[in-house]
Amino acid sequence: MAEESITTTLPTPELTTPEESKPTLEVSARETETAVTTSTPETETTAEKPEVAAPKVTETAVTETAAAQLEVTPEEHQQPKVTETETASTETSQKEEAAEEETTRIPQNLGSFKEESSLLSDLSDSEKKSLNELKHLVREALDNHQFGSVPKPEEDAANAPEEVTIWGVPLLEDDRSDVVLLKFLRARDFKVKDSLTMLKNTIKWRRDFKIDELVDEDLVDDLDKVVFMHGHDREGHPVCYNVYGEFQNKELYNKTFSDEEKRKHFLRTRIQFLERSIRKLDFSSGGVSTIFQINDMKNSPGLGKKELRSATKQAVQLLQDNYPEFVFKQAFINVPWWYLVFYTVIGPFMTPRSKSKLVFAGPSRSAETLFKYISPEQVPVQYGGLSVDPCDCNPDFALDDPASEVTVKPGTKQTVEIIIYEKCEIVWEIRVIGWEVSYKAEFVPEEKDAYTVVVQKPRKMKPADEPVLTQSFKVNELGKVLLTVDNPTSKKKKLVYRFNVKPL
Repeated sequence: MAEESITTTLPTPELTTPEESKPTLEVSARETETAVTTSTPETETTAEKPEVAAPKVTETAVTETAAAQLEVTPEEHQQPKVTETETASTETSQKEEAAEEETTRIPQNLGSFKEESSLLSDLSDSEKKSLNELKHLVREALDNHQFGSVPKPEEDAANAPEEVTIWGVPLLEDDRSDVVLLKFLRARDFKVKDSLTMLKNTIKWRRDFKIDELVDEDLVDDLDKVVFMHGHDREGHPVCYNVYGEFQNKELYNKTFSDEEKRKHFLRTRIQFLERSIRKLDFSSGGVSTIFQINDMKNSPGLGKKELRSATKQAVQLLQDNYPEFVFKQAFINVPWWYLVFYTVIGPFMTPRSKSKLVFAGPSRSAETLFKYISPEQVPVQYGGLSVDPCDCNPDFALDDPASEVTVKPGTKQTVEIIIYEKCEIVWEIRVIGWEVSYKAEFVPEEKDAYTVVVQKPRKMKPADEPVLTQSFKVNELGKVLLTVDNPTSKKKKLVYRFNVKPL
């Protein structure tokens, strides 16, 4: 339940290359509705899969040239080389993108934030001193049975120290408990006595709530679309999604919140979900022991519904008191206007450190904002990425197959050029967030007088079209595949693509 804490262009002549003047031959391409995972713009070389080099961008109509070509390694087969070229659009004229209305209203972030290290060697002298003091007090508390656990029948209650486990970590048994204790210290600004009090209260609450039994309990839960874990961010934090719009479904809302008993059940299911997620974290020194939390506010019923407000208030209080320092960052996407009013009320009561963990994005900037923190192949399709539900099957791409992202400026064309060095079958996925662009795909043989093959005729893609386009082509001669996106709009677009090559 930690999840619920809270351009116009100037008319220009058609730009052609020698390849474009070659005779063309049209072929059909396979298009599916598959959407999968994406990755960072830089990809790692493997023996089986093609490698996307750090993109080399050549701008004909604009400026900036960024570069880096993939070196071909002396392996069994040569990896394709990828370049990305930007040219002027032939349909419109270029102009600077107008500032979006939402950006003037919605803060993109509220200050810089760098997660504190869990490496003991990175602690300051004063922090190390506080940690050692807290460990000493915890040892005394365990020896004197101050945590209130019931000893086992065979134990001598007077002599045996308490055994206390929290989130699967036995206190003071190994170095993992140092990371646990650091969470309580940071939650109380390294005030040792306050941290010990918080730890005792948390352990008492966990015992009263019967957390250890709850983890293994078989609870009926219809909220798998409301709260779910999916992928990880660029730094390895698992990502939790909270989709509040699902509660617009009156049947689901009433089933979850209509009376006190249902609200208690809702709270138990969320605590169980959180506990199971936390136990998958790495509490070793330097490990990933926090979660990246995304809150989708699209169609959210808001806090006007008293039942939801009551359940949320109770949940937030429990999280603040008993789950310290488990959120790496909180991203609010598809933010509506009313949420700013809510934030304006609670903002003054938040610490600067808490504010610095928050990120906000309106509907048109949500995907772009997520990509700053999460590689596109790890972002679900519904949020602009390529990742499908693990239950779905995609024979062409694995969950972690990397993707690249490119910004297509207003009034420009972006061409991804994939040079093929051997006979193979190449399959690619491509999407432009929001579409409203034209897309085409061609194969240009290396041989001078050979036909250019039209894999995909120029096609105007509408927002209502499938989010991800999947196509493939059998390459029987050396050459290059050209994927071209023409953006005639006055807004920049985010292009995401990836490909795999299977030698024939």
